[in-house]
Amino acid sequence: MKTYLTVLRIADYRTLWVGALVSLIGDGASWIAMSWLAVTTGGAGSLTILGLCYSGPIVVGGLLAGKIVDRFSRRMLLVADSVVRGAVMLSVPLLALGGLLAMWYLYAVAAVYGLLKILPIGIIPTVIPDLVPKRHLSTAIALESIATNAAGLLGPAIGGALIPLIGVNWVLAVDAVSYFAFALAVVAMKARLDKPAHPVDGGGSGAGRGAWAPVVTFLRTDRVMLVITIAFTTFNIAMGMLIVAQPWLAHERLPGGATMLGILVGVLACAEMAGSILAGLIPPAVRPMLRIGVLQLIAGTGLLFLLGAHPALVLVGQVVCGIPASVLVVSSQAVRYERTPEALRGRTMTLMRTLMLSALPVGSVIAGPLLDSGQYTAMVLVMAVLAGGPGLLSLLFVRNAVVNARSTEPMGTASR
Repeated sequence: MKTYLTVLRIADYRTLWVGALVSLIGDGASWIAMSWLAVTTGGAGSLTILGLCYSGPIVVGGLLAGKIVDRFSRRMLLVADSVVRGAVMLSVPLLALGGLLAMWYLYAVAAVYGLLKILPIGIIPTVIPDLVPKRHLSTAIALESIATNAAGLLGPAIGGALIPLIGVNWVLAVDAVSYFAFALAVVAMKARLDKPAHPVDGGGSGAGRGAWAPVVTFLRTDRVMLVITIAFTTFNIAMGMLIVAQPWLAHERLPGGATMLGILVGVLACAEMAGSILAGLIPPAVRPMLRIGVLQLIAGTGLLFLLGAHPALVLVGQVVCGIPASVLVVSSQAVRYERTPEALRGRTMTLMRTLMLSALPVGSVIAGPLLDSGQYTAMVLVMAVLAGGPGLLSLLFVRNAVVNARSTEPMGTASR
């Protein structure tokens, strides 16, 4: 824990981390509030539409974000994103108080959230190497993961607790305040968080900074980055399948109903939190691709515990999957920082996180028909292969000393 305290003593990093944590908790609370508002106003059908609006636009948002994250000040983008989303969220309770809120407007607000969501998700990891010494980079990455996992636990719980106390509209107002608080935190930072100073593409032009071609070329020609991209995209497809499997299991196979669903979701979230904490305490791997491959194989194997649909085994399987999954996220992000040129970092992180997040609904599309047709065993096997199989791809690099040794090259140098 001393390592975490050392990183949190860095004023700018601490300010960014606390501000992001508050904003993420507000996000979790707002989803509960908006979904409750939708289901109590328009029924289950409106909840489905809201969910699509909330998550669907992230691919478009990622493509648009990639055009600007390396062209403009990251400070300005973070502040603008927070102010816009805060104002849009605040408009919901204001219209509701005046009796003017319509369902189409709630969908529009959810779509704006989904469209802009990728900006902080892509920018925050991009600026971390500028805020902390390289020797503390893994711990700083782990703290970002801890904040995300903690918000995933606290946000929905806080939202659910506040709705009967202060009402759904005030919960959305609180979320708006959390956005404004994050904007103020970014403004208070001493670090300028400027755009890259030395572009490596486009001859230094603004158009070059926003082009996707150099990023695609980089990911395609750097074997390590390509493997990590493929591995994590397929892993998130498996996680999307697990999101569907959890409520199905709670309803069809396991005792306890909704209570069991809460236990399943909570145990997985706690396992991921534990993995994030562990990741910040262990030293960087001398052979990171070996660590990543082994962890992914363990995580995929953990999902095989779901085969029998026994309550205890399902819970154990989620723990076996969740802990190594969080550790490998931190390990792989450290590798991505080492290999990505600084001028491409914003677009690269944005593109990779867009691919990974957009993989979640793909998993839902795969799992749903398999479960509906009674193919639960096949669904679990597909999920385990998608989660753990790409780990073998990572292990293919174990004998390559250049790929696996801790980098002694400058940040951003990539072996071909």
